[in-house]
Amino acid sequence: MIDQAPADLRYRVALHRVHRLGSMRFGLLNDFLPTMEHAWRAGAGDLAAAGLDARTTTEVIRAQQEIDPDAEMERLEQAGVTALAQGDPRYPSRLGEIDDAPPILYVRGAWRAEDEWSVAVVGTRRATAYGRQAATELSKGLAATGVTVVSGLARGIDTIAHRTALDSGGRTVAVVANGLDATYPPENRKLADEFAERGAVVTDYPLGTKPRVDFFPRRNRILSGVSLGTLVVQGDFKSGAMITAKFDTEQNREPFAVPGAIFSPQSRGPLELIRDGATPVASANDILEGLNLTQVGAQMDFGRAAPPDSDEERALMGVLTREPQHIDSVARLSGLAPSVASGTLALLELKGLVRDLGGMQFVRVREESAEYSAAGTDGTNR
Repeated sequence: MIDQAPADLRYRVALHRVHRLGSMRFGLLNDFLPTMEHAWRAGAGDLAAAGLDARTTTEVIRAQQEIDPDAEMERLEQAGVTALAQGDPRYPSRLGEIDDAPPILYVRGAWRAEDEWSVAVVGTRRATAYGRQAATELSKGLAATGVTVVSGLARGIDTIAHRTALDSGGRTVAVVANGLDATYPPENRKLADEFAERGAVVTDYPLGTKPRVDFFPRRNRILSGVSLGTLVVQGDFKSGAMITAKFDTEQNREPFAVPGAIFSPQSRGPLELIRDGATPVASANDILEGLNLTQVGAQMDFGRAAPPDSDEERALMGVLTREPQHIDSVARLSGLAPSVASGTLALLELKGLVRDLGGMQFVRVREESAEYSAAGTDGTNR
């Protein structure tokens, strides 16, 4: 596989250990200095000129003396963790769209192209029998259609969602509020280890970071950010699940909620969401319809699709997105004659790369894998 990491990744990772360097201050450094290597080696004057306040400048100067960027990368490798910098093509594209997107995302397992089609399933740690059944059935339905189930690895609904997705042969992603050299809660360590095969555990916290109560809202914004929408199964008004759902509104995601008994505290949150416009959910199909995935969800076969192998196919894949586009627009943007575009789209659909939604509207239903990008037009790796 071709290494797609930025050349200055080690310096980005080292700077990310500076507590006060969030996305905004990373942006200041990125805009003012040529590379993050320059930022790492910058003196106090250049850091201040970039817009850093005195306290942050002091912390960066201290980090330059105490942190070895090469050693940081070695620690990640030994822990089986990959660091994805914002702007890296492997970085989750939906997450990169949100305000305050993490400058670095740490991944154990693998974030794959199909994980862009994901739904967060969250809820209370104290689920009722009804909540457990709903989480199981809905997660199973999502996984069966090829949708990745995202949750927070917490006790209760989160654990049920992850376990059901794996048991159903699907993929699942956990977003956590600590470094990936530890698992919280500890009893989910074995579950998290299974993600290496069919999912990932991700965080924006460096190795060695212990979970804290005030870290979880930041975790919840990533839960929402990587997903198409969030399903709240159960939770009270001020629960973490509700915080995640509220991020949906801010981040232009779709909120969904499982209706429950009006007298149950665990149903207060979902009922409030429904009152405020969230889609009530009785089956996984309600979620697929709400996300306009009913035409593609049942046929998402990401693992066996063939790569585009002609200039025409690559031209079309370069302009198609996950949003429906009319064939006339696709032909115009790709520079192909309409008749050529039509025939090539038919071939791409047979390969599982494109889906015809009807009305001459087409969507891209998977990304090219890293292996494809390294392949020649004759299908051999070079």
